[in-house]
Amino acid sequence: MLESYSAKEVEAKWQRIWEENAIFEPEPDERQKFLLTIPYPYLNGNLHAGHTRTFTIGDAYARYKRMRGYNVLFPMGFHATGTPIVGLSELIANKDPLIWGVYTRLHGIPEEELASLNTPEKIVLYFRRQAKAAMQSIGYSIDWRREFTTTDPAYSKFIEWQFGILRNLDYVVKGSHPVRWCPHDKNPVEDHDILKGEDATIMDFALIKFRMGDAIMPCATLRPETVFGVTNLWLNPSVTYVMARINDENWIVSKEAYEKLTYTDRAVAWGAEIPGIELIGKRVTNPLTGAEVLVLPAGFVDPDNGSGIVMSVPAHAPYDYLALKDLYEEDLSQYGIKEDLRAIEFISLIESPGYGEFPAVEAVKELGVRDQNDPKAEEATKMVYRREFHNGVLKPNTGRYAGVAVSKIKDLLLRDLIDRGIAEIFYEFSETPVICRCGTRCVIMMVRDQWFLEYSNPEWKGRVLWCLSRMNIIPPEFRVEFENKIDWLKDKACARRKGLGTHLPWDKEWLIESLGDSTIYMAYYILAKYVNAGMKIDSLPPEFFEYIFMDNGDAAAVANLTGLPEQTVQQIHDDFAYWYPVDLRTSGKDLVANHLLFFLYHHVAIFPEQLWPKAIAVNGFVSLEGQKMSKSKGPLLTLRQAVAENGADVTRLYILGNAEGTADVDWRNDGVEATHAHLDRFYNLAREIMADGSIDESAEKTLIDRWMLSRLQRRIVQATEAMEEIQTRRALQSAFYLLMGDLRWYQRRGGKNQLRAVLSAWVRMMSPFIPHICEELWASGLGEGYASLAEWPVADESLIDLKAEKAEDLLERTLNDVQEIVNVTGTKPAKITLYTTPRWKKEMLRLAVAAAAGGKLDMGALMKEAMANPAIAEHKKDAPKYAQKLAKAAHSLSAEALGLDEYETLTREKEYLAGAFGVLVEVYSAEEPGADPKGKSRQAEPGRPAIYIE
Repeated sequence: MLESYSAKEVEAKWQRIWEENAIFEPEPDERQKFLLTIPYPYLNGNLHAGHTRTFTIGDAYARYKRMRGYNVLFPMGFHATGTPIVGLSELIANKDPLIWGVYTRLHGIPEEELASLNTPEKIVLYFRRQAKAAMQSIGYSIDWRREFTTTDPAYSKFIEWQFGILRNLDYVVKGSHPVRWCPHDKNPVEDHDILKGEDATIMDFALIKFRMGDAIMPCATLRPETVFGVTNLWLNPSVTYVMARINDENWIVSKEAYEKLTYTDRAVAWGAEIPGIELIGKRVTNPLTGAEVLVLPAGFVDPDNGSGIVMSVPAHAPYDYLALKDLYEEDLSQYGIKEDLRAIEFISLIESPGYGEFPAVEAVKELGVRDQNDPKAEEATKMVYRREFHNGVLKPNTGRYAGVAVSKIKDLLLRDLIDRGIAEIFYEFSETPVICRCGTRCVIMMVRDQWFLEYSNPEWKGRVLWCLSRMNIIPPEFRVEFENKIDWLKDKACARRKGLGTHLPWDKEWLIESLGDSTIYMAYYILAKYVNAGMKIDSLPPEFFEYIFMDNGDAAAVANLTGLPEQTVQQIHDDFAYWYPVDLRTSGKDLVANHLLFFLYHHVAIFPEQLWPKAIAVNGFVSLEGQKMSKSKGPLLTLRQAVAENGADVTRLYILGNAEGTADVDWRNDGVEATHAHLDRFYNLAREIMADGSIDESAEKTLIDRWMLSRLQRRIVQATEAMEEIQTRRALQSAFYLLMGDLRWYQRRGGKNQLRAVLSAWVRMMSPFIPHICEELWASGLGEGYASLAEWPVADESLIDLKAEKAEDLLERTLNDVQEIVNVTGTKPAKITLYTTPRWKKEMLRLAVAAAAGGKLDMGALMKEAMANPAIAEHKKDAPKYAQKLAKAAHSLSAEALGLDEYETLTREKEYLAGAFGVLVEVYSAEEPGADPKGKSRQAEPGRPAIYIE
């Protein structure tokens, strides 16, 4: 690298200049505004590579829009409400060894510093400073006048106003619902509160009550319709079960299931313990069909799953079929079972296209599954379930349910079974375990008198779907994901009794939970600037927020009510009217199922339609050397660490160029090093261009000059189109890597007079991605002002020169072909002769391109038309062979080579070609081949000269 460039010095220098000159602190003006927001980080750890990706995408796009002439507001705040920070402070105060290791080793906090973070307030202050410093170190163009934390008093008043509206709309209701619950904190837990299992959802299982005398052996299933096909129950003989009193019934369940039942709204009492082995061989009655079935041993039954007892439906469940088959050869006399299990008849209950009587048996045979431990057993299970769910209907042996689609039966049948007293709903996590950030294993709790946001409200859902239909979703295929998640979303607990946050204004015993208070905070950014400037906030009644955010009332009345200057009130109101709504919300894909949905729900509920969000962009995750990152277990790469080790611009360039959209980025050190080398080349090439005093920008443009300017226009178009779709990888392919290749070719061909013009556009195109190095180059004499505020290049269509591009493509292709022949043959050329294609082959190609435009190329029609062409007719012996060759490549035929005089082009560049190869180069037209001792000229085709090497 040139000595004049030190990444750390340059990056620190420009970050200081940007801050001192407030170039990212916009005010309303006559320009079109653009409000872009990203998720504010939660203050329980240092920012990691996942944050780096999402935040850097947002910053690059903010910078791009700024250069496109928009007045861009890119603000940032910090999330601190909820229980995680309280739990973390307690663990630190108690010097919990796990937490100690995580925060000293993964987050890089010195032990003495960590020991001082023993209160929630200290943790919030520490990680707020750390997060801001990290974001500043990578050069985000944030307006820091607007930062806030969700524990700020003014923010709490804003949240109280918001929830007052939701309460008045009856969107906040009180009731009993199943929630994820931390027994230690005695609070509902949401995604931000979870250390492990954050993707787990609450699923409603059907608990089917099989009877054994006066006792009930309940079985949990997601497919209650399969109760018609039960042939036996599975029970783990090594597990100890409990005879428990549940309401007014005696249930036999695992100890783990009993524990879960204590958190439901049932009356639960412990009874006698029963070794599982004593229950094997018993007979139970199917409550729906009346059939008696055996209880059989199964070591695969997990006591922590459902009730610890499982229904067996071998006709439709591959695992059940395989487990039963495995028992055929076992001696079960120890359980008192004398029956031959081969006599158990399978019961087929679902008609599904592509399957016969027993889909499970057929799937096992189709996939060659050996036994229940074969990994392909899971594949067979999914295959049967998928086909039956989407295409299956119930058979006549299901009685009045016959003909009902499997996809529609669950709710209908479950309601009937519950009404008949032979089933209940049992809630389970979709995956386990779910661990609270305090370290406690979470359960599903049926909470009474809990405050909920009624996201299931049909009218509310309908308005959210209408909002979504008018929005731009990036990438577009994620629209379906949003629609499905909205359709699925159920009521959410919105309050808790412990943690940091804002009290419900009408029920002060409850605190608003951490996802409920982070839904419309983007509106608060406008107010935060004034709060941070010292605005009095002792009295901010609902009327203040109504005027600022809803335009209800007038400035004079609000000023009188609050004691604020009328001019200030009016200015805040006008600022909000200018900046809102959110033009783009960019976020990680993990937030689609929660925060981004709530973001839409609350905007739709509170604001008029013209203030609803306009666009959401979703991006994927970041892994580290192929491993999933974890803030609690590692590996972990923090933002500060990435910048300290690699520099801000390298970090930005790598993470933006590695992947885009919802594809995941894998951070690999070898890839980062390669990116570093590319950035060095970019800088050094730019400095060389700027130092070249022989460049004459006023000189007449040569062919290669015209080619370079033409390629530049194409790169501008490609990069601009990609950035509009927030496709940073594609944008960088064009604006950085391909353009660098173009410049190499331009210089290789002796071009130089357009280098400064290209560099000016190049630096501006790269400014959103690597802003520090671009500012340094821009300020070195390339332009005036700041590269960050310079105009994004606009393609000049008049400079696109197809002839020049075709000529250079021909030349480069010819060079590569000659080099390939030399490499393959190992010969050292003494002379190179090129033969350009004859006119008749061009004519044949022209006819073939026209004929293939409608689809498949008709050889008969092509030859008939070809023989009518005098130029082709003269070569009637060779024409059919060439036509057949064209027909084989009909799908890729192109007229590109038809508009170029290849002979003129190669003849003009003979001197260059001779210099490139260090030997004499001669060019002939195949029409007049001249010296052609080997008959090579016959091989010439449009765009591909024949080559003879002596």
